This record gives sequence, structure tokens and C-alpha cells, in this order.
Amino acid sequence: MKTIALKKDLKKINSPTMADIVELKLMEFLKKTAFQPGDALPKEMELAEALGVSRNVVREGLSRLKMLGLIESRKRRGMVFVRPDILSSFEKILDPIIMDETTLKDIFELRLVLEMGLGELLYRNKTDKDIAVLEKIAKDQDGIGNTFRIKHELAFHGKLYEIAGNETLKRFQIMLLPIFAYVTEREDKPTQGTVNHADLVEILKHGTKEDFNKGMLEHLKPHFDRLENF
Repeated sequence: MKTIALKKDLKKINSPTMADIVELKLMEFLKKTAFQPGDALPKEMELAEALGVSRNVVREGLSRLKMLGLIESRKRRGMVFVRPDILSSFEKILDPIIMDETTLKDIFELRLVLEMGLGELLYRNKTDKDIAVLEKIAKDQDGIGNTFRIKHELAFHGKLYEIAGNETLKRFQIMLLPIFAYVTEREDKPTQGTVNHADLVEILKHGTKEDFNKGMLEHLKPHFDRLENF
């Protein structure tokens, strides 16, 4: 049987497909013409004639933009440009069951890093009512077991994201909850920092945002330490 060195004899195809090119061209078109949400795209036939390709190729390019959340099909209007939902794709795949250990570690670290920067937003938006809610969550957590501890951990940090008032950040945090719960549940024993939830509440009541940032670092430090051996 003749020996064939596939990698040597069959060179990789580096040139993009027609659908790839059409996708890029359509993206450039949307940017150049400053499309706004609600603006209707030209019909498939018009796009095909302008690009010099078949309608099938244009349809493939449009379907890719649709998957990215840039356009959607509207009744009697055809394809319409919409405000892109930058987190929709993440929501579909952020599941610890289908992720490897490295990805889980990276995403868990990402959430910790996000929480390190909450101080600026918290001190801009916090109210006495918010502080009272955090105090109750922190008080209810005293002396509880690991399963309920995780529930209250999520409740406390979720409230911090709510106070921050950034809808994208809040939505992203909600998406990361299954990752946080999955990793935390794998602890042999509860991870406790030198600064607990009650301490963080006291800092929010009487300290500065710099004090809070330092406190949050100490609160999360056990997680950072444990991730070194994840």
C-alpha cells in the first residue's frame, strides 16, 4: 500500500469560503452604512446581485449574522438589524457538565476578579435598605451547613451585583452562578476568609470603597489560594 504523508501532500486550505467572505462583507456593510436597530436589510436577491454570488451563499452569510444576534427575521419586513445580545451565546454553553477543568478554573477566576472591582459601583449606589438586606443574609448564614452556606454565599454576592446596578454585570453574574456552585460544592470543607460577610457589611456601612476592596480581597483570598492547586 502506498504511503501517503497527508500533512505534506495535502496542504491546508487557508483561503476563506464564499460564505466567510459574504459574512465579512455584510458586517462591513452594516458598519459603513451605520445601520440602527430596527433598520431592514436589503432583500437577499439585491444582496446577491451586489456581491456577485448566489442567493444560497447570501443566505448562509445572513444566517451567521443571525446566530451572532445581529439580525433577526421580522414578518413582512425580512431581515432587520437588532441591538446585539452579547451574552446570549455564553448563556447557552456556560454549563459545568460540558466544560473541562481548565475552563472551569478560568471562569471561576473571572468571577472572583469581577467581584474585586465592585467597590466603585457599590459606593455609588448603595442605600440603607440594601445594607439591611445584606445584614440579614449575613446573619442567617451564621452556623449553617455547607449546602446552605453555598446558597447564602450566592445570595449575598448576588445582592452585591444587584446593588452595583450594572445590568450586563448582573446578568453575567447570574450566568456564572452554576460554575460558582459547582466549584464550591467540591470543597472538602467550607472555605472561609479572614473577612466574612458580616465584616463586609460593616465596611459598607462605615468604611471607604478602598477599605471594601481590601476586605473583598481578604474575603476571596482562600478561593484564589485553592485555585492554585485546582
